[in-house]
Order: sequence, then C-alpha cells, then structure tokens
Amino acid sequence: MARIKYYYDTETCKYERIKVSTWDVLLNLLGFLTVALIVAVGIVFAYNQYFESPKEARLRKENDELKFHYQILENEMERAKDMMAALQERDDNIYRVIFEAEPIPSTIRAAGVGGAERYKDLLESGLEQEDLIVNNFSRVDKLKKEMYIQTKSYDEIMAMAMNKSKMLASIPAIQPIQNKELTRLASGFGRRIHPIYKARRMHWGIDFAAPRGTPVYATGDGTVKLAKSSIRKTGYGNQIEIEHGYGYITKYAHLQLFVVKKGQKVKRGQLIGYVGSTGGSTAPHVHYEIIKDGKKIDPIQFIIQDVTDSEYQKLLELASRENQSLG
Repeated sequence: MARIKYYYDTETCKYERIKVSTWDVLLNLLGFLTVALIVAVGIVFAYNQYFESPKEARLRKENDELKFHYQILENEMERAKDMMAALQERDDNIYRVIFEAEPIPSTIRAAGVGGAERYKDLLESGLEQEDLIVNNFSRVDKLKKEMYIQTKSYDEIMAMAMNKSKMLASIPAIQPIQNKELTRLASGFGRRIHPIYKARRMHWGIDFAAPRGTPVYATGDGTVKLAKSSIRKTGYGNQIEIEHGYGYITKYAHLQLFVVKKGQKVKRGQLIGYVGSTGGSTAPHVHYEIIKDGKKIDPIQFIIQDVTDSEYQKLLELASRENQSLG
C-alpha cells in the first residue's frame, strides 16, 4: 500500500495531503528506469571487461596457442633462410672460386615465384588471416625455389669436381683437429680481444682449443714449407706451414711439437704435430690460418668436408662471436 504524504501549510496552520499527479508518477518511473538501465549497462560492461564466458576462454586459449606456434614457425623459417644464405655464400665465394666458375647471378637466385594469381584459390576461400597465410606460402615457395637452384648448382660443381680431383685433394678442406662434438672452435677470424694486450686486434685465423698433445692434421695435400721451433714467449711459437699449390698455404701455430720436416710431402688428414701453448699463447690450442695468393682469408669458409650443413652452420655461429682469442 502506497504511503500517503503530507505537508504543513503555514497559512491554514494545518497538515495538508500532497496530491500526486499522473505526470509526476510517470517522471519518477522514467527516472527509475533510466537509473536501472545505466546500472545494467555498467554491469554488462564490467562483466565483458573482466570476465569471459567458457566459449570466450576456449577461443582465447586457442588463439594464444596459434600465436605461440606461429612464432615458432616464424623462427624456423628465419633459421632456414639464414642457412640457405650461408650455403649460397659458400657456393658463390668458395666452391665456384675454386673451380673458376662464374657465381650464379643474383637475379636468378632472387627470381620470383609468381604473383597473386598463384594463390587464387586461397584468396577466394575467404580466409580471416588472408595476408598472413598467403605471405607464408609465398616465403615457403621462394625458399623451395632457392633450394632447387642450389641443388642444380651443386650438380654443376660435382661435374667440375670429377675433372679436378688433384686440385680438390690439395685445397684445405677439413678441420686441423678432431672436433666431432663441434666444441673446440674457440675464436674466429676477424677483430678480437688480444689475450695479452687486452685490446681489439686483427685475428688472422681460427683458434681450436684442445688439451696439450692433441693430434694436429694437415688439411690438404701439399709440401711442408716451414717447420720452425721457437722458445720465445711471443709470436706463433712452434709452427708449420704447408704449401698446397694453386696459391694456397696453411699455417698451424703454438704447437707443442711437430713430426714433419721442411720439404716433406703430406696428405690431407696426415698427422703433422700436436697441440701446445708455445709463443704468445695463453692456453693450449692450435692457431690455424689459410693464405691465398699472399692474402690471409677466413678459414671457416674452407671447412667443407666431414661436416653437414647444420654442423657447418654451428661452426659459423661459433666463429662469428667477437670474443677473446687464445693467442
């Protein structure tokens, strides 16, 4: 039952009953409904903002998983791209240089794989993430084409190699010590921190760290040009140089001792000495250099036998670290 309201009339000095019109009732009702609507909208907004339905939670979880696996796929694509670039680099600047063949033109390596027409079926299927999916298909197709071109290049190089077996046996092509676990490459070619002077200096070879007495092997057929002992605490220490012909010379430094002499013929993989720490060395290792036509070049490019492409990629990563050399 509605409560009856009164007001005090000062003229009559009596309490008079308040009369409520229909319009007042409607205004009060409208105000109540407005407030209720605002509160309801606020509740719905807060729920959507801070809470989610089971379906939304499931969709969000699936979306997060897709993002996670897409990032993994993206990383793998980048790794594959980097590996292909390393193979192309070796092909153009090592293999083809060795066989005096012209490098594959960049216009051929970078040739496209077709325009949007190639992915017409995908574009017409109404995909939500159309650009993302088409872009990934395009990248995969480009990588496949580069792999095909590289395969044909290797076929061509193999044919040339069959006619240059003596040259191939002479050119440095293996690591100077056993390194199956790929853990002994300590410092690469380039500017490195000198272990004694503690300043960045040019490091003209690769350092392979190993215990004293570890066997050191010739990396290609040739003739011992130099077998020199030294008691000085600076320089290369006990060292060997092998002349391979075709403009190539290899150097093996900081040896404990060597077992070959000047003028001796050696074969790739033949024992020539043992790891030491002579000369300006701070730890047992062999410092390995390659000189081509009187110019020192990066030996990492010539480790082309007894390693897979992925193993070579790991050696390349180790050699590229700008750390401290061993001597």
